[in-house]
Amino acid sequence: MTRIMRIATFNCNSVRSRLDAVLRWLSDYTPDVLCLQETKVTDDLFPTDAFTAAGWHVAFKGEKSYNGVAIVSKQPADEVSFGLDSEPADPTRLIHARFGEVHVVNTYVPQGRDIEHEMYAYKLEWLARLKQYFLRRQAPTRPLLWCGDLNVARHPIDVSNPETKKDHVCYHHAIREAFEDVLALGFTDLFRRHNPDLVDYSFYDYRVPFNPEQKRGWRIDYVLATPPLAAKSHAAAIDLTPRTRPKPSDHCPLYADLRA
Repeated sequence: MTRIMRIATFNCNSVRSRLDAVLRWLSDYTPDVLCLQETKVTDDLFPTDAFTAAGWHVAFKGEKSYNGVAIVSKQPADEVSFGLDSEPADPTRLIHARFGEVHVVNTYVPQGRDIEHEMYAYKLEWLARLKQYFLRRQAPTRPLLWCGDLNVARHPIDVSNPETKKDHVCYHHAIREAFEDVLALGFTDLFRRHNPDLVDYSFYDYRVPFNPEQKRGWRIDYVLATPPLAAKSHAAAIDLTPRTRPKPSDHCPLYADLRA
């Protein structure tokens, strides 16, 4: 029987606040690897024991109230590193783990605030530096999965009412072009590969009552793969269930299955 590898990403919006939801999802979906963003906790307060008690391995880097990335896995990673190679490294926005020959890079890309704000310029710069990071690691030829909350909606199908979002930091033409420039290294968007025409979102604003039937959201969370792994991809989906439960994150888990 062919073994299926499941890789998932979830912006949990505080791992301590959403710990039960994360552990429940891990139990229900049993991914090989789950990438978490916005853990929002310093390393000394990360709930490591809860993951260990449930049989999971976890690597993480965080800070109080902001950012924070983690990789939860069935097997321990062979190597783990944090941050970009260039300064500022932003170690709480990028974690890179190797599992055998498979590399997993989990990123929380800056949101940008406003297109006139300095953080938007930083967001554009951050993606340019990330491209160089991947180039130094021969991303197109290695089996590499790039996951995370990337804070970019690629196409009109990836956001509700796109005509009203042209100046939004997650849909502005400049950020979309910067994102495509990184993808051009050879990354395949696994969700869109297997759902070319599906309107489905991974982010639903807290300020809008959640109703998946009305399709008011964004797809800004991704599992992306270089050719050696994209060729093995089998399926991909967004799980809306956690968003329907009490005290949810504003994001939903997105996962992809690959034939190992």
